[in-house]
Amino acid sequence: MKNYVDSLLDFIEQSPSCYHVVENFAASLRADGYTALREDEHWQLQRGGKYFVTRNSSSILAFRVPACEPEGFLLSAAHSDFPTFKLKDNPEKAGQYVQLSTEKYGGMLMAPWFDRPLSIAGRVLVRENGKIVTKLVNLERDLLVIPSVAIHMNRAANDGVKLLANVDTLPLFGGKDAAGSLMPLVAEAAGVEAENILGHDLYLYVRGRGTRVGANGEFVLSPKLDDLACAWGCMQGFLEASDSAAIPVCCVFDNEEVGSETKQGAASNLLRDTLRRICISLGYEEERYLRLLANSFMVSADNGHAVHPNHPEYSDPGNSPVLNGGVVVKFNANQHYTTDGVSSAIFRAVCRKADVATQVYANRSDLPGGSTLGSISNARVAVRTVDIGLAQLAMHSCVETAGAQDVESLVRAMRVLYGTNLRMDTDGITLE
Repeated sequence: MKNYVDSLLDFIEQSPSCYHVVENFAASLRADGYTALREDEHWQLQRGGKYFVTRNSSSILAFRVPACEPEGFLLSAAHSDFPTFKLKDNPEKAGQYVQLSTEKYGGMLMAPWFDRPLSIAGRVLVRENGKIVTKLVNLERDLLVIPSVAIHMNRAANDGVKLLANVDTLPLFGGKDAAGSLMPLVAEAAGVEAENILGHDLYLYVRGRGTRVGANGEFVLSPKLDDLACAWGCMQGFLEASDSAAIPVCCVFDNEEVGSETKQGAASNLLRDTLRRICISLGYEEERYLRLLANSFMVSADNGHAVHPNHPEYSDPGNSPVLNGGVVVKFNANQHYTTDGVSSAIFRAVCRKADVATQVYANRSDLPGGSTLGSISNARVAVRTVDIGLAQLAMHSCVETAGAQDVESLVRAMRVLYGTNLRMDTDGITLE
């Protein structure tokens, strides 16, 4: 368990933006013998081959082609993005101090961002040798802070304060003499000249590596657990799995936190077109592709709310997971989660095979919850899907808490899933 948790925390620390998430996954895949494909090139897939494709440098799909005739697809979907602040195109705001102009990305708890060391990461687009190329950038230093207003100046601060993103959460960058120095710092980190930067997608992130807390180190405290814990756990299980009679596919999409309706999100054509191109490259006709989909299964992996120790009243009695209680299966009558009786039964059978506990999450019936990748991707690629995740506290805070044992449980469950032969016919569903 310690190795899995440490590896996850290392990955999160090395992934300060969604672009770094995808680059780090790509590096792991290359090291394991996977070949990078381009969407604008012809694909010539080989039996027994291992491949991955990226889009926008922020989404990635990895898959293997079995040596045998495949019987379906085994898929997982998680996301690479997380709530944060994005720098505007002209970010510096000069006055008595230099602040940075930002806007919220995703639905976030804003207060936890105050009074922490922050920095900047993302990508820049630069002019190089007559081309526009992408450079990842990470200003690896304690650079910024969003200062709170002192209690002496706002006596009602502990009674609840409405925070305004255009006023209260602008990060402090420096004194007056810092004016004009941000983009040169970004350029230096990217190894380019500032005048060659033509565009950027830059975000704030919390500095510092996650850690273990609790009497026995049983909890994980880290930024970006939603959803990098699931993205990393699914990818780890995918890489560790033995071969099966299915085509295993591990998907990590961008922009889940803002609705997925983008060219690189779960609502795009990325998954559908990738699966179709696999079939085309293998010489299959349209009907074979549709038959494979009919014998396929997807795990939509995004963290779920654990019962809160101070506020259990927000949870639904009997349907509220706890940290280290096992992988969470998520249900919603209005299909914000895709889980139904069939998909939950399949996933629970997989978890029993992996000796992994499961638990259940459902919203308190009068409190609407969020939605995630499963239903969105199913509108483009319709397969049986279960929504799962890890139980966590403080979801959408800049630092969140999850269970250390649950991290290992997810990897084990996904390793077994990807190595399972799944067959669905008129007599029932068989897992071997």
